[in-house]
Amino acid sequence: MKKRYGVFVIALLLLFGFNGNAVVAEGNQLQEEIIYGILVDRFNNGNYENDKRVEIENPAAYHGGDFQGIIDRLDGLKEIGITTITLSPLMQNAEGGYHGYWVEDFKAMEERFGTIEELNTLIEEAHQRDIKVLMELVTNYAAKSNPIVTDPSNEDWINTMDITEPEWTSNVVQLNLENPEVKEYIINAAEFWVEETDLDGLKLHAVDQTPLSFLQQLTQSLKETDSELYLLGDILVTDENNEEIIAETEIDAIENVALYEAMTEVFSEPTAHVSKVYETWEQTQQNLDLLFLDDMDTERFTQQFSGNGRNAVTSWTLALTYMYTSPGVPVLFQGSEFAMYGRNAEESQRLVQFNSGEPELQEFFSRIASLRSEFPALQHGDFEIVGSNGAMSVFKRTYDGETMFIAINNDSESKYIDVSDIEPGMQLRGFLGDNIVRENENGTYRVGVPRESVEVYALQPDVGLNWGLISLSGGIILLFIFGVSYLSFKQKRREAQKIS
Repeated sequence: MKKRYGVFVIALLLLFGFNGNAVVAEGNQLQEEIIYGILVDRFNNGNYENDKRVEIENPAAYHGGDFQGIIDRLDGLKEIGITTITLSPLMQNAEGGYHGYWVEDFKAMEERFGTIEELNTLIEEAHQRDIKVLMELVTNYAAKSNPIVTDPSNEDWINTMDITEPEWTSNVVQLNLENPEVKEYIINAAEFWVEETDLDGLKLHAVDQTPLSFLQQLTQSLKETDSELYLLGDILVTDENNEEIIAETEIDAIENVALYEAMTEVFSEPTAHVSKVYETWEQTQQNLDLLFLDDMDTERFTQQFSGNGRNAVTSWTLALTYMYTSPGVPVLFQGSEFAMYGRNAEESQRLVQFNSGEPELQEFFSRIASLRSEFPALQHGDFEIVGSNGAMSVFKRTYDGETMFIAINNDSESKYIDVSDIEPGMQLRGFLGDNIVRENENGTYRVGVPRESVEVYALQPDVGLNWGLISLSGGIILLFIFGVSYLSFKQKRREAQKIS
């Protein structure tokens, strides 16, 4: 079915004169990635031999996910357009630390996941599919059973905990990252993982809770070790200091919590105005944001919109279109492509339900990812709002002569917006609904979208119909009809001769 659909779309592009010449951006930069976050223990169990005290029914126990389980699912991630995966912390953890944050040894692998050799095999398999692999690095905390904590001479390595959640206070201590010895110890541990593996980068845990001076030293050291490393910032509480962190460190991008709140509110609620998301972006924009709709610690996005009576295909289509076509780097949490539910961290961290979900939704994940990779303006371009009408908004992105228009209608009825800042003789070519918007008599272009729908347009010269191709296609069809008729005539004639 997919092959027939692809041939049909290509034929339409030729008929309407699309030349297919997208601008090519130089280099492989972070904004070109589509990231998929994996909680290793809760993703997929591919090797039952390394299972140790696995209790799937116990939300606080290990569930058996491992490196082989990820390898087994790489092709599926490739199909939905994923270019980078981030792995939850891999260091050896204290008992019950399935999530990776109760570090017992900063330079040892959690044996339930596999070995360093198996990690490198995973990375190699991912690279063969053009997928990068990052690991989340915990720098702030250590398990109470960690030798650096139990050593009485390291008393000045520890801070008094100021995190209020019970699991943190009962199982870990906070490291004193102002202490030069602690700084050196953690930086050496970070360099160990970069040097001993083929990781493409690190996601730094809780940068908002980490001293800026330590982040400066850590990120500078890591970039000196490998200048091409991706360094991402995870937010634990607040993103108020994101601008300073980006400016003063070598971190490439940080989670935008304000945009997360705006996107989940707008796209989970019918008739909510999309312009609110744009306004939030204007207020919080950084050099590069990590855009996300949920993660391992939040309510699942699917859970939010289902409470408002929306279906998965509608809400995810609206939200993904904004995430994949606006400035920043889209970050998905495992299971999003299957529209998994979860009211809290406990429910959101279940093993991925690979046999669930709607094929139509997974197909859209692939289609919108393909558009993002095809048009550099959707990755690198300037961003502005063109207009709004009720709960519909149209945005524009421009880059190196390429212009894209994105229409998102979150309204309960069809809406349109007249676009006027387009030169004469052009057309808007839609790629999701396969429609064409041509210039009106008054020089405007009317962009109309049905309720709860989206469209992504490329601006291109209006060359009209490709009559040469239409004539050729018509001729082929006529020849086909003639051939079928002729063969049918001969068959009937032979049958008549046999009867006589």
